[in-house]
Amino acid sequence: MADPAGVRVHPLGLCESDDVGPGTRVWAWAHVMPGARVGADCNVCDHAYVEGGARLGDRVTVKNGVMVFAGVDIGDDVFLGPGVVFTNDLRPRAHVKKGAESLLPTVVEDGVTLGAGAVVVCGTRIGRHAFAAAGSVVTRDVPAHAFVAGNPARVRGWVCSCGERLDDDLTCPACGRAHHRSVAGVLDEAAPLRTASGA
Repeated sequence: MADPAGVRVHPLGLCESDDVGPGTRVWAWAHVMPGARVGADCNVCDHAYVEGGARLGDRVTVKNGVMVFAGVDIGDDVFLGPGVVFTNDLRPRAHVKKGAESLLPTVVEDGVTLGAGAVVVCGTRIGRHAFAAAGSVVTRDVPAHAFVAGNPARVRGWVCSCGERLDDDLTCPACGRAHHRSVAGVLDEAAPLRTASGA
């Protein structure tokens, strides 16, 4: 099978999907299955697995040993740390055969970071620019810009789209972005108030 145009596949990697965007790299022992959709400029590292029926947006980093199964929809600019695992069946049994219609979808919105070893239980939505600490077990929806940690993962604070933890007044100490809660209670961000250098 020929590699999709503009896609670099390591000689020891396997890309069986023909729906992979230009500039994407698939490294050694990584496997992208037929029917997987992978955007442009993604980095799929060693021993990662992307199943048919999963979707990765553009500029997604999939570090070593990540498992992305059918029904997982990942937005743009998402970082999946080493060993991140997604599930897609709440009640799996080896002897019970289920079709794709029985799988629970998971949505990871743009700009999310999932730390090393995080587990995402199916049927959840992780809001844009949220950040899950290493080892987190995500069992319910995560609001936009939330920093979650633990098992089960709980909101421990708030983060900017640049990745820094927000001050108590919801301002980013690094880039100066001010954040506020919308009428619906969702955290949103305004334009930076100052540059990172303080000017």
